[in-house]
Amino acid sequence: MASLVGSPARSRQSALLPFLFVVILVLSPFLVSAFDEARRIRMREEVRRMFYHAYENYMTYAFPHDELKPLTSTYTDSLSELGNLKLEHLPENYKGSALTLIESLSSLVILGNNTEFERGVLWLSENLTFDVDVRINLFECNIRVLGGLVSAHILATDSKSRLAPGIYKNQLLSLAADLGQRFLPAFDTPTGLPYAWINLKHGVVENETSETSTSGCGSLILEMGALSRLTGDSRYETAALRALRKLWSMRSSLDLPGTTLDVITGEWIVYSSGIGAGVDSFYEYLMKAYILFGSDEFWDMFHPAYIAVQKYFRHGPWYHEADMRTGKATYWQLTSLQAFWPGLQVLVGDIPAANSSHRQFFHIWDRFGVLPERYLLDHDALHPTEKYYPLRPEFAESTFYLYQGTKDPWYLEVGESIVRSLNYYTRVQAGFASIRDVSTMQLEDHQHSFFLSETCKYLYLLFDDSFLVDQNYIFTTEGHPIPIRSSWHERLPQTYIPSNWTSFKSENQANRQSAMQSRLCPATISGANTGISIESACHVPDLRANHRCITDEECGTDSTTCRQRTCSLAGYCGLWFRI
Repeated sequence: MASLVGSPARSRQSALLPFLFVVILVLSPFLVSAFDEARRIRMREEVRRMFYHAYENYMTYAFPHDELKPLTSTYTDSLSELGNLKLEHLPENYKGSALTLIESLSSLVILGNNTEFERGVLWLSENLTFDVDVRINLFECNIRVLGGLVSAHILATDSKSRLAPGIYKNQLLSLAADLGQRFLPAFDTPTGLPYAWINLKHGVVENETSETSTSGCGSLILEMGALSRLTGDSRYETAALRALRKLWSMRSSLDLPGTTLDVITGEWIVYSSGIGAGVDSFYEYLMKAYILFGSDEFWDMFHPAYIAVQKYFRHGPWYHEADMRTGKATYWQLTSLQAFWPGLQVLVGDIPAANSSHRQFFHIWDRFGVLPERYLLDHDALHPTEKYYPLRPEFAESTFYLYQGTKDPWYLEVGESIVRSLNYYTRVQAGFASIRDVSTMQLEDHQHSFFLSETCKYLYLLFDDSFLVDQNYIFTTEGHPIPIRSSWHERLPQTYIPSNWTSFKSENQANRQSAMQSRLCPATISGANTGISIESACHVPDLRANHRCITDEECGTDSTTCRQRTCSLAGYCGLWFRI
């Protein structure tokens, strides 16, 4: 298949929006791009060719194993310890987990290939087994395999009639339930926090490590909750929710979690925290669980957690790491996993903050051609060892969300820049290779499954969102779509009912709620017939329009820094003291 030639263009940015969140139009401060329909279609078709170049080479050289090694046209079983075993040492009944196939199923549907989707569903139905003596990572297996099976089952049984009549009898759901049951022994700890590793056949093995990450035990609720809703077996959701509640109870007085912890003692091991590796999807799943299941409990966790991130981690458009106990900065670094954050902020409705951070990620992308795994902000330099780019999707994901939230064509240009970079730097004869060192563009022999489940998917949806028409979805952290169903909701929050968006005691009383407290999106949205606009996700206006005050309680929360404003000796609200 043909690839783009010449060096990748340097361009701009994009995004999405699910469920009941109304997002305002925020135009780019730069020139408005003439991204016409013909150009959009060309880019959509280029992404389609990228996906099939990666998928077909996986099916040719690596299937049914986990992932493709495109430089040597071989495979790796990367999800488990099998990646270190030779073929003759694999378990006797092991036929392969077909990880990349599982991860690709929803992408095939989005690209409109129901024939290949059906072929994949049937192969998995007849061949996939989890009754194998292998040790797997609970978090990775949950988001990739369980999430992929649950999502594919939903797509196979929706009203679109994607499969031939009579051939599908919930086989993928049965596989998902079998896998979910094999997860449950991991939660059998004094704290309810699950082990990071578990053997699919024998459960938790002797002397298993009790160390796990915040993401590892706090990012299970979407997949396991959906599995419970689909099967009627509450054990999966109960286990994931118990772990999430315990994790939230361990937060500091600043509403910050740490990064790693002990599942037996419930004690933190690493106190430094941020929005990157080890923590990222914890924040993501709090918000998305609220959207998917409609329980205020998730919002009541996410709201203070988000405010704490904006207060203690944010420095202008960047987010550094900080000590969960003191809020003091620990590491000033950008990590590629942080690039998901602007997309999450679109779901919150904090568009200005999302746009600001996204632009900084684009500047780094534009500088190196891709996004390095870690960049030292305090030294304005690459990390000495983590200089790789493993085809990560987070920047493309946020670009997609921001375009959906703003419809600013500038984000389409950013998507075009991403596509050109991927084709120019990472496309090889047998797929797409990771980059070992972004300073030299030396390649690494690995095509991760998330390149098909997320990177290509978000780029395709950026240029063609027809899959989303007339249907509300949330996407898991691995890019698997799960539809929003009213039957899964405990109730719809009153604030979403148009006739009662925000209420006030009297006409003269100032609005003392932030957008997040009201669960409304920022800027142009007003309470019903009040004419009062809410600026940003954490902004609370001063009590008086002229900003005069007598006490600190009459001052609000700054919309840019999310810091509490205070009353000066002269009687005016402002950021007089840095908190």
